[in-house]
Amino acid sequence: MSKHIWAIGAAMALAGFGAGLAVAQGAAPTTMRTPQFANTEVKVWKSLIMPGNPLPLHRHDHPRVIIALKGGTMHILEETGPAPDKSDIAVWETGKAYWLPANPKTQHQDINIGKDPIEVMVVELQKAW
Repeated sequence: MSKHIWAIGAAMALAGFGAGLAVAQGAAPTTMRTPQFANTEVKVWKSLIMPGNPLPLHRHDHPRVIIALKGGTMHILEETGPAPDKSDIAVWETGKAYWLPANPKTQHQDINIGKDPIEVMVVELQKAW
């Protein structure tokens, strides 16, 4: 009887250890856009862009301000291809804000070409001009 209870206790301890290990390891972060706030004036979202894992093709119908929470180097690749003059490479410094105009005519991808994740807060103006 005591062997049976000991076996059950050992199994429960191993199961608990395994569950704790899974939680401690966690899932790897992934590129994503997380809505923060929206009304008729603005839309706000946080974007996390992992190295080599771009946001899907998208466009911006309205101008926006981005605040680099964790900066880095971004390749803003238009669907028409890379800019020959490399004007599509942006370096965003942590803690700084940047103005980006609307670009409703073409879609683009944001590609983190650095080694670390880039995290930005985006404030898109819905009624600009």
